[in-house]
Amino acid sequence: MIKKVSSNKARLKRHSRIRRKISGTAEVPRLSVFRSNANIYAQVIDDISGRTLAAACNLDSDGTKKEQAKKVGLAVAGKAVAAGVKKVVFDRSGYQYHGRIKELADGAREGGLEF
Repeated sequence: MIKKVSSNKARLKRHSRIRRKISGTAEVPRLSVFRSNANIYAQVIDDISGRTLAAACNLDSDGTKKEQAKKVGLAVAGKAVAAGVKKVVFDRSGYQYHGRIKELADGAREGGLEF
């Protein structure tokens, strides 16, 4: 008998596999992304000290979801650069790298972050 795995369980499994390999430090923090059906959130995290250095979300913006994701990428990059961060490790949290996740990453790169 074939069992179907829910898409969120599969995503969480991929996320744990990714998180085993990457971690944010003070020099190279982790850019973590969370995507819900309506919103997208991004944080720049130093995992060693357990601090969030910069964060942004699309709760106040308008436009299509992809445009909002790009704005969030630009916003989190601006806050991170202001906090002294230039280079980050991208944590896509188990989501496929296309659509809103890709737009957020492109916006972060345009904002001055290096992956």
